[in-house]
Amino acid sequence: EVQLQASGGGLVQPGGYLRLSCAASGFTFDYAIGWFRQAPGKEREVLSCISTIDGFAYYTDSIKGRFTISIDNAKKTVYLLMNNLKPEDTAVYYCAADRAPRVVVYGCPISGMDYWGKGTLVTVSS
Repeated sequence: EVQLQASGGGLVQPGGYLRLSCAASGFTFDYAIGWFRQAPGKEREVLSCISTIDGFAYYTDSIKGRFTISIDNAKKTVYLLMNNLKPEDTAVYYCAADRAPRVVVYGCPISGMDYWGKGTLVTVSS
């Protein structure tokens, strides 16, 4: 059974940083895995995703230069390092995976992701 477990959320001051982790289990094949978020009153959005085959990564424009995705294939864990956090980054952050690694090329469309973990709350506030 495929499972995704996100962790690392919390309260951070503006300008601070957090590193989110997502532990994946049950995968016996290559996949795409990424981070999404949903802020209060807003739709869920994709942030970044990465292929387990070659590490090719996608970033949405709004986070480029501040967030970095990485993966440890041996640990089956994907990370999202978030720097220079802003109050507008406050949201529930989710990790999700897709059986097709190539979806990274298309920006990991939310509607196509096959597996979702429970979210972790990130609050950016002074």
